[in-house]
Amino acid sequence: MSSEPKLLPLQFAALALAWGSSFLFIKIGLEGLSPMQVVTARMGIGALALLAILVMQGVRLPRSAQFWGHITMVSVFLCILPFSLFAWAGQFISSGLSSIFNATTPLMTLLVTLVALRTERPNRLQLIGLALGLMGALVVLAPWRMLGPENLAPLTAQLACLGATASYGVAFVYLRKFVSPLALPTVAVATAQVGVGAVVLVGALPLSGQPPMLLTPSVVASMLSLGIAGTGLAYIWNTNIVAGWGANVASSVTYLAPVVGVALGVLILGESVAWNQPIGALGVIAGIMITRRLPRIRTSVI
Repeated sequence: MSSEPKLLPLQFAALALAWGSSFLFIKIGLEGLSPMQVVTARMGIGALALLAILVMQGVRLPRSAQFWGHITMVSVFLCILPFSLFAWAGQFISSGLSSIFNATTPLMTLLVTLVALRTERPNRLQLIGLALGLMGALVVLAPWRMLGPENLAPLTAQLACLGATASYGVAFVYLRKFVSPLALPTVAVATAQVGVGAVVLVGALPLSGQPPMLLTPSVVASMLSLGIAGTGLAYIWNTNIVAGWGANVASSVTYLAPVVGVALGVLILGESVAWNQPIGALGVIAGIMITRRLPRIRTSVI
């Protein structure tokens, strides 16, 4: 996968589109698949795409038992658990709202860092940014709208999205602490973590009593797009952008992904947007911008 400077703007735009549209594809996939079937298709197709890139680049997967133990933990917290929570939540809330909650990932990573990495302590400005971002997430959550039993499912779905981003936070900190020091090629790490998750899910699918699949053209196309772009190529694009432009510029895709997600949900699915959602999203984005003004704590989004 080329990382020539002239291609970086295209890769940046593709990355924002891939991650921003992921929740649209999940929503469409749920029209013919169960949440577990959506996640299994995403992981399986993504693993095949990454494996093809691995072979084309001539990179080998590590053989160390220590690596595979760590990468299994990463796969659980970076892929299986959050992908499953987002897919389940997509049954009850809009794709745009899911994409807004996904933007809290850097804040959740910082929150986990406070507990897990004593050597990376945030400064006062970063704590202010964290508080602002979490307040923004609370505005998006809109607890004042959740009175009554008919709102229990949407509220639980939104909390599931926050649980997914918290899982991302755990995964990124675990990656930094146990996998990054191994200095392995990114495509090998990505292929291993997605591949392990795919094997686990494919093995569990026949045992979980899933309903019959309705493989319409739109469902198939959405799963191919979600697997190849959102779960496969996006890893490579992100790595190229970090290498070419630096981590701070690469991290700004976090600001664009929810805008793409909300816009696609409105334009393609006809979803509505409540007043509190863009206001809360601005609070989340402002909090992320403040926490990243001083790069002592690095966070990533997938």
